[in-house]
Amino acid sequence: MSNTLLQVKDLHVGVQDKEILNGVNLEIPEGETHVLMGPNGTGKSTLGYALIGHPKYEVTEGSIVFNGEDITEDGADERAKKGLFLSFQNPLEVPGVSLSAFIKSALEQIKGERVKAWDFKKKLHATMDVLDMDYGYAERDLNVGFSGGEKKKAEILQLLMLEPKFAILDETDSGLDVDAVRTVSAGIDEYKKRTGGTLLIITHSARILESLEVDKVHVMIEGKIAKDGGRDLVDEINDKGFEEKE
Repeated sequence: MSNTLLQVKDLHVGVQDKEILNGVNLEIPEGETHVLMGPNGTGKSTLGYALIGHPKYEVTEGSIVFNGEDITEDGADERAKKGLFLSFQNPLEVPGVSLSAFIKSALEQIKGERVKAWDFKKKLHATMDVLDMDYGYAERDLNVGFSGGEKKKAEILQLLMLEPKFAILDETDSGLDVDAVRTVSAGIDEYKKRTGGTLLIITHSARILESLEVDKVHVMIEGKIAKDGGRDLVDEINDKGFEEKE
């Protein structure tokens, strides 16, 4: 049986004195793929930001334990070095920093050592092939002028290059057409094959789940996990909606 990699206990999180999460409890074993679903505005993305240590999201009560260590007070950079990764719903544009340079710098920060340029470039190109990305994107400023689909591919490229222990994918399929969803799904599948890593996929749609193996589904309603279940819970939600889960 897998060891628990992430354990969230009675987590309360607020933004500017407004409580958004009010007692989230969640356990994710190592190597599993979990899905967090729920209506818009119920706190799904807030949980992702809280797990990664975004300074805007204040933990007022409860704890986050990762790989046996309490990381509730750790900064985002410390959590990243320990193996956490968040794919943003709306990735930021970073003028003056190329996608390639950004990934290489992040990789060196995580490893704590320089990465050989040739080895990095070889792996980068092989990974871009998986995502059907033109190599030219690597030298463009990070997300600047990228379409929605290109930004999401760039996020999955980072996931595959950094190979974190635990990845949170926040609405990765949002705004993508059918072909782009398939490509992103292929990238997620490649991450699992390469690393056996652990995933929390945050979504309100089932499209991205069609070709992925899912171990457990959690439904969030009004800042709490209202129900847990297996893959069949997705079909139940599609038939009856989220409110049936309260």
